[in-house]
Amino acid sequence: MHRRAVEIDGGVALAYGHYGRPVLAFPSENGQASDWEERGMVDSLAGLIDGGRVKLFCAPSFDSESWTRRDLPLEERARRHGHYEWWVLSRLVPFVQADCHAHEVIATGCSFGAYHAANFCLKRGDLFPLSICMSGVYDVSVQGGGDRGDAVYFNNPMAYVSHLHGDHLDWLRRQVSLLLVCGQGQWEDTTGALDSTRRFASLLGEKGIRHELDLWGHDVPHDWPSWRNQIAHHLQRLV
Repeated sequence: MHRRAVEIDGGVALAYGHYGRPVLAFPSENGQASDWEERGMVDSLAGLIDGGRVKLFCAPSFDSESWTRRDLPLEERARRHGHYEWWVLSRLVPFVQADCHAHEVIATGCSFGAYHAANFCLKRGDLFPLSICMSGVYDVSVQGGGDRGDAVYFNNPMAYVSHLHGDHLDWLRRQVSLLLVCGQGQWEDTTGALDSTRRFASLLGEKGIRHELDLWGHDVPHDWPSWRNQIAHHLQRLV
């Protein structure tokens, strides 16, 4: 499988494949760009990558300097996340677009990476019209306390989606589609992903935003083997 490490203005992403529809994968909480390869996620997509249906890009996270900085109030963490958002949108995405000769990119991720995939899709549906979100938590208020202002609000899908209306909501209804996947074997999951996934799907339904909720069985826990099976099952039908 063709693999490249790409340095992009202070960050390093990994790229797999020669051609195909661009897919940007976000790692789980505090993860590295190499996580998808080391955890077998890339191998699970080898057929799509080698067959020229997918060109996969794995991003690093910035969570340890933003959302998981427990010594900082949540609003400051959200402001720091803005630096990561800037890098993804102004540096990483343009590289992916040029490399693939395509404008639109599929966003995906598991655990906290699913939050990133959903957040980028809903905020920048012009770039990310489709997101595949596995075992995510979509309310960032669970990350901590302290003052909460605009930075938290505009990066909290459970908050800002609930207030969408008018032309912006109509545009999102036409533009984006989210696939929410979660296993129901969550007894070892302390993140609350199953409940969060159900509540987020309900909110998207109330707003008429296109989405699909796929709950896997009680034998499917919050872990990498589940996500390998889920991404392999769903991505092949969407590209």
